[in-house]
Amino acid sequence: MLPHILFRGLLLGLFGLVAAQDGGISGPQTSPEAAGYSCDPNSCKLPDCNCASTDPPGGLDPDDVPMFVVFTADDAIQSYTLDAVNQFLAHRKNPNGCQPKMTYYVSTNYTNYTLVTDWYVAGNEIADHTMTHVGSPPADEIHGNLIALNALAGIPMSSISGFRAPFLQYTAETLKLLHKAGFTYDSSASASIPVTDPHTDAYWPYTLDNGMANGCLAVPGTCKGEPKLPGFWEVPMYSFFDRRGGAGPHLMDPWLDYANGGTKLDNNATLDYMRNTFTDHYNGKRQPIGLYTHPIHVSPSYVAAPGDPQMIAMINTFLDWAQDHPNTWIVSTEQLLDWVRHPVPASQLNQLASLQCTPPAIDAKICNGMPQNEAGLINHCTFSDAPFYTCYGCPATQPMPSNPNPEQDTSKETRLRLPANCSTPFWDPVKGECLCTSSSCAFNDVLRPIGLNGENYVPGGAGGSMDSKPKPTDTPYIPFSGGNPLFVPSTTVLVGVFSVLVGAMGMARL
Repeated sequence: MLPHILFRGLLLGLFGLVAAQDGGISGPQTSPEAAGYSCDPNSCKLPDCNCASTDPPGGLDPDDVPMFVVFTADDAIQSYTLDAVNQFLAHRKNPNGCQPKMTYYVSTNYTNYTLVTDWYVAGNEIADHTMTHVGSPPADEIHGNLIALNALAGIPMSSISGFRAPFLQYTAETLKLLHKAGFTYDSSASASIPVTDPHTDAYWPYTLDNGMANGCLAVPGTCKGEPKLPGFWEVPMYSFFDRRGGAGPHLMDPWLDYANGGTKLDNNATLDYMRNTFTDHYNGKRQPIGLYTHPIHVSPSYVAAPGDPQMIAMINTFLDWAQDHPNTWIVSTEQLLDWVRHPVPASQLNQLASLQCTPPAIDAKICNGMPQNEAGLINHCTFSDAPFYTCYGCPATQPMPSNPNPEQDTSKETRLRLPANCSTPFWDPVKGECLCTSSSCAFNDVLRPIGLNGENYVPGGAGGSMDSKPKPTDTPYIPFSGGNPLFVPSTTVLVGVFSVLVGAMGMARL
């Protein structure tokens, strides 16, 4: 356990980090003149190319289009941040009876890796948010986060397809880095003009075959056809708007903003403009709306500053109201993008595998992201500044951008990291065995050019390697893309409001 002074300082430091990243905008971020956007839909066709457009993909009539509410969270994963997400999603069902999934844009600094594993195996999307939370990030921050999430949380490289820039600060070079590193999409640019405005920038997700169409007034070197990154997607972040219209946008954590130019928080006014913006989208061309959260601000179990119960109730009231609208789905970013690439009418939406919920059948006692299986198997990595838990062996030194996959601590048993041919719920890192032996499991993870000197990084082994040498294995691999019901922390998994706080305060699964 951390000394009281260090523990308190870590809490306050982490809160200060998050409080600084409001992700807010104050007005339009683009204009038709600044965008200079041109795209020929006759040559740019789904599933791998899409023009920036307010019209639904696939030529669907808006009345046949599902209404998507994209739910995301940013920054470190700890028990109290998952508590925050669960209070909004764990009790809900989508129209097909499945509990909603969401996207967590993870910064690995201060993250509890075991909870990342659990959250992923429960069917949620894990995406990249840099290692140490820096805006306009260099390559080592982006690549290092990928490697750390793979090595210490067991997330397959092919499953980490998305990125969001800290502080929403990105450059044209950021987008180029993401494309080169094998990401599928970025979600850092804002849709900053209401859908009721004829010049709205609330585009459905689009590829950068013809450059960016959002953020043109804010990000030099983008738009007017640049950067051209074929097949790489931008998933805009859709703003809410208060009574001031385009002069009153609210993007991340809108409930923390003053509504209508006021001078204090007003949950009722916030609920009103959230409903009004949703209605404009729903009655228009059904562009998605998003709840983009820093969950630490609304966590009921964050001891430094518990979330306001009335604010939490207001957010749930909004989601209750939104779900009363026919064909409304709460989704992750990757689920939204899957539908955009393969659009079907709302009546056929359950045909998409990504929206179904079939959990893996694994009953063995292994450390695999399923809490009922891994009790007593989790490693506690006792770094003084940011301790954490992991299934995959404690590194000898704290992972950093310059060394995201350190050698393992030789004073503890060696664990074998997830190889490129076995998926997370089937891999036993203690024995180094893959429990999936059926031909139906056969698959290969992708290799991404994020190793030394731009070589392909090959997952697996025991850490301490950034090279491209394959790790020996002979077991077939399948990435898990199904979805468990969302994992709700309980006394059988986490203990009290201090549970796994920065990896330092009690976790009952050990």
